[in-house]
Amino acid sequence: MKPLRQMSSKILVLHQDNIDTDQIVPARFLTTTSRQGLGEVAFADWRFDSAGRSRPECPLNAPDFSERNILVAGENFGCGSSREHAVWALMQFGFWVVISSRLADIFRANALKNGLLAIEVDEPTHGWLLAHPEARVEIDVTRSTLRLPDDRAVEFALDPFARHCLLEGVDALGHLLDQQALISAFEHRRQEAA
Repeated sequence: MKPLRQMSSKILVLHQDNIDTDQIVPARFLTTTSRQGLGEVAFADWRFDSAGRSRPECPLNAPDFSERNILVAGENFGCGSSREHAVWALMQFGFWVVISSRLADIFRANALKNGLLAIEVDEPTHGWLLAHPEARVEIDVTRSTLRLPDDRAVEFALDPFARHCLLEGVDALGHLLDQQALISAFEHRRQEAA
């Protein structure tokens, strides 16, 4: 995982509410436990027609989509099954951040555990973002702020451990492995005391 401290990006807006994990990565692509190739099938049924041709009207097929690393979605994003594949697909597609007025709890937990910043914002901020699909915003993970183009800073909630992992570019296991010297020292002291 790469550290995520600060970033500036144009947003990509999907106005739909209740985008579920099967829409993010359709179940027919869940034949692997590998993350590889999932970005190619992210939102497959929205991006491609039944013959596999790209749908030009889909915002995810915009010519500049690779410059848009922040996804702004309608309410209740990531509902449905708890598949981590949805998070992996979003990240491989190029998103570092997902913003909504409400995120499904399991999706948000999976996102943060895998290095995807999942932010819930208040309704006025969410409405502003949905109405300005060409906006460039800034994210500061250290301060838990989203800065809008009018220089307004919007705070978002972020668990301290999730913040630490995002800033350091590690997951929970990586964090534990980073503590190996301290763990070994503790075990050594405990054995000496016994």
